[in-house]
Amino acid sequence: MRYLGAMAEPDEARRFYAKLLAAQARSADPRIEEVFASVPREAFLGPGPWTVFAGEGRFETPSADPGYIYQNVLVVLDADKGINNGEPLLHAMWIGKVEPKPGEHVTHIGAGTGYYTALLARLVKPGGSVTAFELEGGLAARAKANLAQYTNIEVIQADAVANPLPLSDIVYVNAGVVAPPAGWLKALKPGGRMIFPWRPSEAVGLAVLITRLENGFACRPFMGSWFIPCVGASTAEPGAKIPTRERAARTRSIWLTATKAPDRTATAVFGEVWFSSRAIRADNTR
Repeated sequence: MRYLGAMAEPDEARRFYAKLLAAQARSADPRIEEVFASVPREAFLGPGPWTVFAGEGRFETPSADPGYIYQNVLVVLDADKGINNGEPLLHAMWIGKVEPKPGEHVTHIGAGTGYYTALLARLVKPGGSVTAFELEGGLAARAKANLAQYTNIEVIQADAVANPLPLSDIVYVNAGVVAPPAGWLKALKPGGRMIFPWRPSEAVGLAVLITRLENGFACRPFMGSWFIPCVGASTAEPGAKIPTRERAARTRSIWLTATKAPDRTATAVFGEVWFSSRAIRADNTR
C-alpha cells in the first residue's frame, strides 16, 4: 500500500485491508473478506481528518484521505465519552466466531454509527435482518442516516438492558458486561450464538462465545477483550461471586439461576445468571 504523497485509491486500499483482516482472522468464511472490501469505513466515521489509536498512541491522520483508516486502528467517534469505531481485526475474528448465515436474525447491541452493523447485515442476506440497539442519541441518529440504504436493518435508540430483545440467531454485543442479562440469553433461538465482552471486574476482560444448546448454554472465553462498560449491566450487585481471570477462563457453561441453582462448579455468580466450569456438549451430556 502507498502512503502519504502516493496514497492508494480508496477502493484499492479497502480491498487490501479486507484481505489482510481475513488472513489474520483465519476464518474459513470467504465472505468476511468480501464484506470488509465492500463497505466503505469512512462513510461511518464523519468527515476527516480522523483521530486514531494504535498501541498506546493517539494520532491524527494527515488528511481526510480514506486510505489512512484502512488499517487495524481504532477511530474516535466521541472523544469525551471514550467511544471509538472498534478495532477491525477484533471484529473480523468475532464475526468469524459467530458465523452469520443467510436468513438469520442478528441483534447488535452497541451499534455506534453502524459500520459493523452494515457488515453483519450483508452476511445475513438474503432473507436475514439486523436489529441494532444504540443508547447514545447522537450515535443512533448517525447510524440511522448511515444505514438508510440497508432495508434489512432497524436501528433502535434504546437501552438494550432495559428493553426486550427480539428472538435472535445471533446477539452481538459491543459493550462490556459483568454478565449477560437473563433476557439476552432467553432471546437466543435454539442453536443461537451470543458474543460479548465479559468484564466481571477491572482485572478481567475476556471475549466470550455462548451457544444455546438443547440442555443449556455452552460458554467459551476465547481471547482478551476490553470495551467501554454497558450501561445497566456493568456493575456487580452486592453478594456477587466475582471470578479471578484464571477462574473466568475456565468457564464452560452459563445458567439461569431460575432453572438451576449455582453449585460447586460455579466460577462466577451474578444475580439471575451464573457461570460454571462444567462443559455442556451438543449431544446433551455434560
